[in-house]
Amino acid sequence: MSVLDSIIEGVREDLASRRLSMAQISEAIDSAPKVRDPLATLLNNEISLIAEVKRASPSKGRLASILDPAALAEQYASAGATMISVLTERRRFGGSLEDLVAVRSRVDIPILRKDFMIDEYQFFEARAHGADVVLLIVAALGSNQIKDYHELTLELGMRALVEVHTHDELERALEISPQIIGINSRNLKTLDVDATVFAELIPRIPKDLVRVAESGISTRSEVEHAQAQGATAVLVGEALVKAGDSAAAVRELLGLDRLEQ
Repeated sequence: MSVLDSIIEGVREDLASRRLSMAQISEAIDSAPKVRDPLATLLNNEISLIAEVKRASPSKGRLASILDPAALAEQYASAGATMISVLTERRRFGGSLEDLVAVRSRVDIPILRKDFMIDEYQFFEARAHGADVVLLIVAALGSNQIKDYHELTLELGMRALVEVHTHDELERALEISPQIIGINSRNLKTLDVDATVFAELIPRIPKDLVRVAESGISTRSEVEHAQAQGATAVLVGEALVKAGDSAAAVRELLGLDRLEQ
């Protein structure tokens, strides 16, 4: 069993324990905060930062305690992040839907629910808890699932960040005409990082799409390198949660402190 398979198995078990009826989840959606669409900003910014609330990872273990995820998200937003990514997977990443709700109530920028979306119910659940964007990991889904889940995401008013790691996954992703493509340098099946993945795949992505570089970015020079390769956004978690001053770390990654000097 790969790391990804193991994670998905846990996700299914946890989902079974909290699943509500469709009547209950539909009622929750009716009272959920209005969707905040990040697409225009992501397309128009020279470079955007998606800043992540991330307590742990399968590859690194515990990263940070994060007692107040909403306060951390406020720091990210005030420092210039375009979007907040909130891990909601519990077993390997230490996240929760409660983190999502807390962050959504305290910041005015769009929120990405970062999880392994492998069941239709999770998309209704995401919207009910205030998500504006959800993650679709191509490696975890069949082609029909990718198409159906992407359509459901749009029907619910949200956007999807469609994540790929290989040429084959990118081809499958492009078949659904996505608006936001994430290229993850980390192979979720093995947890190995290949820094060349983004450079290899970016030329194959239409220039009118949002192109997000994921994993392995922790310095301003790495942000600049990703941007030079064609990234329009970067997603950063570990470097921010481990920084002593998360707001300063956001400004450094975006080069904002240099502009003010």
